[in-house]
Amino acid sequence: MKREHLERSGRGAIGGFPLSEGKMMGLEETAEAGMDELLAALGYKVRSSDMAEVAQKLEQLDMAMGSSTSQDDALLSQLASDTVHYNPSDLSNWLENMLSELNAPPIPFLPASHPIPIGSDFLTGNLSSSTEPASADYLNLHHRAVYGPESQVNGRPKTRKRLKPSPSTAFLSRAAAPATVSTPAATVAGEGSSVHSLVMVDTQEAGIRLVHALLACAEAIQEENYKAADAILKQITVLASSQGGAMRKVSGYFAEALARRVYRIHPHLDASLDSAFSDILEMHFYESCPYLKFAHFTANQAILEAFSGCSRVHVIDLGVKQGMQWPALMQALALRPGGPPSFRLTGIGQLQPDNPDALQQVGWKLAQLAGTINVDFEFRGFITNNLADFEGFMLESPSPGGSDEPEAVAINSIFELHGLLARPGALEKLLSSVRSLRPRIVTIVEQEANHNAGGLLERFTEALHYYSTMFDSLEGGGGLAGDGEGQQDQIMSEMFLGRQICNVVACEGADRTERHETLAHWRERMAGAGFQPVHLGSNAFKQASMLLALFAGGDGGGYRVEEKEGYLTLGWHTRPLIATSAWCVAGSVLSDQLTPADR
Repeated sequence: MKREHLERSGRGAIGGFPLSEGKMMGLEETAEAGMDELLAALGYKVRSSDMAEVAQKLEQLDMAMGSSTSQDDALLSQLASDTVHYNPSDLSNWLENMLSELNAPPIPFLPASHPIPIGSDFLTGNLSSSTEPASADYLNLHHRAVYGPESQVNGRPKTRKRLKPSPSTAFLSRAAAPATVSTPAATVAGEGSSVHSLVMVDTQEAGIRLVHALLACAEAIQEENYKAADAILKQITVLASSQGGAMRKVSGYFAEALARRVYRIHPHLDASLDSAFSDILEMHFYESCPYLKFAHFTANQAILEAFSGCSRVHVIDLGVKQGMQWPALMQALALRPGGPPSFRLTGIGQLQPDNPDALQQVGWKLAQLAGTINVDFEFRGFITNNLADFEGFMLESPSPGGSDEPEAVAINSIFELHGLLARPGALEKLLSSVRSLRPRIVTIVEQEANHNAGGLLERFTEALHYYSTMFDSLEGGGGLAGDGEGQQDQIMSEMFLGRQICNVVACEGADRTERHETLAHWRERMAGAGFQPVHLGSNAFKQASMLLALFAGGDGGGYRVEEKEGYLTLGWHTRPLIATSAWCVAGSVLSDQLTPADR
C-alpha cells in the first residue's frame, strides 16, 4: 500500500519531498526486503509486518520499567552498570534486548497504542491542519524511549540516567548540550495508585537531527517544495523543544524565519518605527557583549591617530543612533597634549515619529559633555532613510571662519554599509561621495560573514554557523550580571540578533538588507572605489585585548582579538565575528604611512 502511495504522490518522493536516485534505489531494495519505507528513509529498520509487534514491545517496555519499585530499582541498577545502550537502527531487536536485560515477565498481548502526534503550534501561531497523516506518527517513533516513574530514596527523587547516544558527527562545531525533556505519555493505573510514564528524548542525537532538519527545510524551500518544508517544520518543532540554552534559541529564530517563507508571512513595519525599536535593541546588545564596544574602541583609536596634530577635526558618522561611540573620543581629545582640537560631529540618522527631535537630543547631550571637559564642540544632524541619497557637498566642512587650517575629516561606519548592497549602485554612489570629501581616514566595522552570495541554502548554512557562534558567546561570554537587568539585556540582545536572522533567511530583494560580506570582499570594494588600507597598529590590538579582559575578566573568556595584515577581528574562540578596517584615499597623506605589504 505504501508503494502505491509513493507512486501516486510522485515517484521517488516521501511526503512530497523528492529523493535522489540512489536513495530511491535504496528504498526499493528496502521495500523488497519487507522493511517499512517511511522509517527506512530515516535510517531505522522495521519490517512492515513487525509494526504491531514493535508497538507492543514499546508498551511492554513501558510496563516493565514502571510496574513496581523493585523493577524501577533494577532498571536504575542496570543503567548505572557498564552496559552501554546505543540508539538503534533496528528498533525491534533493540526493544527485545532491553526487555530481556530487565528480565521482564511475559505480558499478555495488548493493543498497540497509537504514538502521540507531533504538535505543530510553532512561533507563528497555528501552522498545521487539524489532522495529521499516519506517516507523521510513524516518523515520531525514533524520538521515543520510555522510562518508568520517579522512585524515591530517603524521601528524595532518584536521578534518572539517559541512554547514551550513538557516535555521530554533528554538523555544527559543537554537540547539543545534554538535557532531558519530558512530555506526558500513557498512564498505567493500579488499585489506589497512579503511575505516570515519561517520554524521554536523547538531546544530543536530537540536536544533530535538528540541524539536518533545518538544512533540509531550507533546501525544500529553495526548490519551492513547500509541502515538504511544511512537514519538516513540524519535525523541527519537536526536535527544538528537546534542546536547551543557545541551541534552542537560535534554532527557534531560524525555524521562525523558515516558517515565514513557507507560510508567506512577511513583516510590513514602518521603517522609521522599526529603526527606533532596533536602536533600543542595539543599546541592550551594547551592554550584554563586547562586540559594539570593540567596534567603537578600535574605530576611535584609528580616528584619534589620524587626527594627531590637527587643530580642527570633523567626524561624519553614517549611523549616529544614540551617539554612544563619541564620549570616549571626546575625552581622549580633551587629554591630548597641547589641548583639545575644535571638534565637529555630523550625525546621520533616521526619523523617529514618536520623537522627531531624537537626533538633536543626542547632539545636546554630547554638547553638555563637551562643556564639562572644555572641548569646543559643534553638532549637525541629518535625517535620511537611505545613505545613498547624500551627496558630498551636503557634508562638506564650512569655511574656516578666520582659521587658515582646513578641517581634518574622518568618516565612520559601524554596521551601516552592508545595508546598501540591497540596492544596486547605492554603495558605489556613497563611496564616491565620501571620496570627494578627501577624508584623512574612513573607519568601517562589519560582520565577518558571507550572507550575500549564492542561493538560500548556501546563505542559510553560513548564517546558521555564524549566529550559532554568536548565541554561544552571549551564553558563555561571562560579561552579564546575574541580576534581572543583565538577563533583560541578554533577552533583548537575542531579539536583536533574531531580527537579523529573520531578514537574512525570510526576506529577498530590496527587503533583505542584512547582506553581510567578509573582509576580503570589502577590500575589493574599497580598492575599486579608490581607497587604500591603513594599518590599525599593534597599539590598537593591545588596548582591544585589555578591553576584553575588563569586560569578561582574565584573558577575555572565549573572546579572541586577532590582527592580520593591519585589520582587527573579534570572535568567539576560533571564529571571527566582526572586523574593523581603516582606509584612506589612495595618494593622500595617510597613504605614506602604509607598510609595503599594504601598497
